Amino acid sequence: MKNLSYQPSGQHLIRISNLDFSLFTFSFSLKSFTFAPMFTTTLLDWFALNGRDLPWRHTQDAYAIWLSEIILQQTRIQQGMDYWLRFMQRWPKVEDLAKATEDEVLRMWQGLGYYSRARNLHTAARQIVEQGGFPTTLEGIKQLKGVGDYTAAAIGSIAFGLPAAVVDGNVYRVLARHYGIDTPINTTRGKHLFTELAQSLLPADRPAEFNQAMMDFGAIQCTPSSPKCVVCPLQETCEALRMGRVEELPIKEKKLKIQTVHLTYIYIRCKGKTAIRKRPAGGIWQGLWEPYNGELGMRNEELGIGKELGIGDCTLVCKDVKHVLTHRILLADFYLLETDVFPTLPNEFIWVNENNLEQYAVPRLIEILLGKLPR
Repeated sequence: MKNLSYQPSGQHLIRISNLDFSLFTFSFSLKSFTFAPMFTTTLLDWFALNGRDLPWRHTQDAYAIWLSEIILQQTRIQQGMDYWLRFMQRWPKVEDLAKATEDEVLRMWQGLGYYSRARNLHTAARQIVEQGGFPTTLEGIKQLKGVGDYTAAAIGSIAFGLPAAVVDGNVYRVLARHYGIDTPINTTRGKHLFTELAQSLLPADRPAEFNQAMMDFGAIQCTPSSPKCVVCPLQETCEALRMGRVEELPIKEKKLKIQTVHLTYIYIRCKGKTAIRKRPAGGIWQGLWEPYNGELGMRNEELGIGKELGIGDCTLVCKDVKHVLTHRILLADFYLLETDVFPTLPNEFIWVNENNLEQYAVPRLIEILLGKLPR
């Protein structure tokens, strides 16, 4: 970070030049930023007027807050709110969720994606019950399955008033722009820097408000594209605005190349039943159900669809249905095989009544494919 200039009071120009951030230690104290109180006060004032009215913000119930944080890890607020309400209605207490089966939880989660979150949520609910209640320390919260530094800080600060700053995409963006930091946010060096900075800005007596203010400011005001800089209360001290780098910051190191994978599924319809299997551990969609699938990565014409089952030809329902994951693009072909003879399938397949199929949790891609079936 070089040549950062600030003028918080309009009287004295503060210049910080040639700062050397070591990977393991910082050569200066971020708390020496004399304009931190101004930033924090302005942010909290903005939040008081513009903060989002979300149902989990009307409670200090750690279970409700934890549930919202897990759902929102990879999900937009509007979609996540519907799921949160359904979960709270179905399982209003952590003890209720702990008693549910994994299939029930996965079914309720269906459509949110990243299903490991649902499995971790279920496991953590049982952890909480086994230890007699929700942990009240950061270290205790981090011991829950699926809870990392960010989620622990969010839960700890909002539910228990712990002075721990959250650092997520919104926080990275606000801090990188306001302080003109070009250290990549997806590096160890960057994570250390932004965590230290966020913590230095957090008021120990108002951690919940500050963390929620940072989240909302990034989501509403300092957005990834077309941020509202003209009406931003921090515009006078925003280094990115001064340097014309708003659209450039924050910086990420180049990501891995996205892989395209071709899939083929066959929906077998026989005497009102269909065959599905639960996906094994260790891959995507672990524990979810799917129809008969062809060999991964091979095109349809190479598979001899139907012949491998020993029962004639299949009917093409849809082709190259696109589904995007974090590091993969899936293109799925979907076939229908209607027969009066039950084919011999691998042992992991079970036959279920078609009318009961919705009781089984399936990946979003399979849900889309099933929706295209002729009835």
